[in-house]
Amino acid sequence: MKIEVKKTFKRVDYIESMKKLEKRVNDVLLGKKNELLWIIEHNHVYTSGSKSKDSELLNKNIKVIRTNRGGKYTYHGPGQKVIYFALNLNKREKDIKKLLMKVEQCIILILKEFKINAFADRKNIGIWVKHKNKTKKIAAIGIKVKKWIAYHGFSLNLSTDLTKFNAIVPCGIKDKEVTSMKELGVNKFNNVNEIIIKHFLNIFA
Repeated sequence: MKIEVKKTFKRVDYIESMKKLEKRVNDVLLGKKNELLWIIEHNHVYTSGSKSKDSELLNKNIKVIRTNRGGKYTYHGPGQKVIYFALNLNKREKDIKKLLMKVEQCIILILKEFKINAFADRKNIGIWVKHKNKTKKIAAIGIKVKKWIAYHGFSLNLSTDLTKFNAIVPCGIKDKEVTSMKELGVNKFNNVNEIIIKHFLNIFA
């Protein structure tokens, strides 16, 4: 499979990124363009997925952008890599569960390169680590499938301001904290884009 890889180093407006991603989904469906892997960072933004509940928005004063992805409330911002993709399941297995497991595997392998042992949880979506005797989320996953094109993707906390998550119940999971690679002792992220690309293409290309 031919996957176009894009890296955008300037922070991208969330709504602008969604317009571009939706256009790519249609182009992939029509066979006009290749599948996509797009690595970006956003400015501070809160978004809600299709299963969000009002009670999970703890700070009612923040602006929230409603999206068509699965999942609940999440936060994107500086110090967090957002990995978007558009994958054509018409030419792959039409198995969303298997796709999700591959995304989980990809994130786990990325973190392993930084000597972080992470794991998936069948009850709680996302990728988790053990830190100070607590289970904490380090990566969030949100996927939508339209006419068997899977898109949106996952976010990975590098040096994210973790206090921003206090305004929401992240992904609707109560009593669980969010962490970052920095909190786990990683201070250098120079080659993180290349590591993300390597593992994503090994699994999906």
